[in-house]
Amino acid sequence: MNHKKIVDHELNNPQLRENLSNAMHALQKNKQKITQNRFNHWEKQREIGKKSKNKTLNSLYDRVLEFEENAKKNGYIVHWAKNGDEACEMVHDIMKEKGLDTILKQKTMASEEIGLNHYLQEKGMTALETDLGEVIIQLIDDKPVHIVVPAIHKNRYEIGEIFHDKLGAPKESDPVKLNAIARDYMREKFKKLKIGLTGGNFLIAKEGAIWLVENEGNGRMCNTMPDVLISVCGIEKVVDTIEDAATLVGLLTPSATGQFIANYNNIICGPRREGELDGPKECHIILFDNHRTDMLAHEEYYEALRCIRCGTCMNFCPVYDKIGGHSYQSVYPGPIGEVISPQIFGLDKHDDVLTLCSLCGRCSEVCPVKIPLADIIRKLRRDKIGQGKNPPYGSEKVVHNGYEKMIFKGFTFAATHGFVFRKAAGMAINFNNFIHKNGGKLPVLKNWFAYRDLFEFDYNLNENISKVQGVQYE
Repeated sequence: MNHKKIVDHELNNPQLRENLSNAMHALQKNKQKITQNRFNHWEKQREIGKKSKNKTLNSLYDRVLEFEENAKKNGYIVHWAKNGDEACEMVHDIMKEKGLDTILKQKTMASEEIGLNHYLQEKGMTALETDLGEVIIQLIDDKPVHIVVPAIHKNRYEIGEIFHDKLGAPKESDPVKLNAIARDYMREKFKKLKIGLTGGNFLIAKEGAIWLVENEGNGRMCNTMPDVLISVCGIEKVVDTIEDAATLVGLLTPSATGQFIANYNNIICGPRREGELDGPKECHIILFDNHRTDMLAHEEYYEALRCIRCGTCMNFCPVYDKIGGHSYQSVYPGPIGEVISPQIFGLDKHDDVLTLCSLCGRCSEVCPVKIPLADIIRKLRRDKIGQGKNPPYGSEKVVHNGYEKMIFKGFTFAATHGFVFRKAAGMAINFNNFIHKNGGKLPVLKNWFAYRDLFEFDYNLNENISKVQGVQYE
């Protein structure tokens, strides 16, 4: 769907707007309450988390190999994938080798990124979601709207209708009863579980182990009940020590849902040992790149790899809570999606999401690992119009808007030449009435006037500019 059309559609959906507003404000309050009441040094922990991730990223090659070595010692079978297609093919080959056509999945953004469900469907296989939000989304053949709470755009009445239509359940709206319906539905699937799939919140290099965080217990079912377990993870999920992982988990759960600690923390150290009663007999881990090494090599964009997928940037984003995740038309919505989607999937395919930002900076303020999201979005906008010196993957295919390029080039010149800027600001006063009367018809400006009011130019503008610069003019 055309980008503008889908944004307009979401803006004109009052039920979606209400659902998102209620959910986002609740998540904001939960986070603020928990960080103020349960943490004495939240800002200090953020700084420690930032340094922890940077430490690993600065030696990522060595840490990933260290993880591989220790994981193999623990009994893992380690696979390497360059991109999503290779990762999907590996999952398919393992399932085919075991003679299985159905896999049960814990919620994992990695599998969403590589398009695993669709890939397996084309091969005649089935990937069944087990996370409640993902189950709801899969029942109606929809896409997740949020990276932590994928069905947050649906209220309990809408979910009751979905369960009634798709599962034949009685119409209910009580959350306890809705959970019971989902539990009964999934229990039948778990009884037949032979192969499970998870992601990984953190891969601990020195332990060769995977740390999984979840709230529903479905993840624990997926990684303890089947005979075969496959974990699919991006290489940036590697951290150095278990202490580093613990620090980041302490930042993750308050930022994601406003909890002090998640209901389930699973640390998987490989297949079951002799004498153990549960756990898979065979463990595979697929480590994939998908342009992460390109991001790592970029001095302006590598910080995005610190992301711990908490979703707090979208919880506080004033744009996201108006238009929802589907408007971004990408696996990753919100501010973090604007930063990583153009780099993972190509700037030419996702340059339009860069317009879904007011540069208010709230995302940067709340990010638990201090990713300068707003600043990165601004730099990607620069690359989008062809002014960057080292643009990301796919930039060579971006079609540049001639008017936009000309305007930004002119503004850059004016903004870096004080005399020109002051003269231009003074001259703008003469066009004040014309612009306000005809702006809705002029190229480029009409896009602004469609959604915003233009401020009034006045004679105090030059005076204010001069004061800021410390210069007074007669």
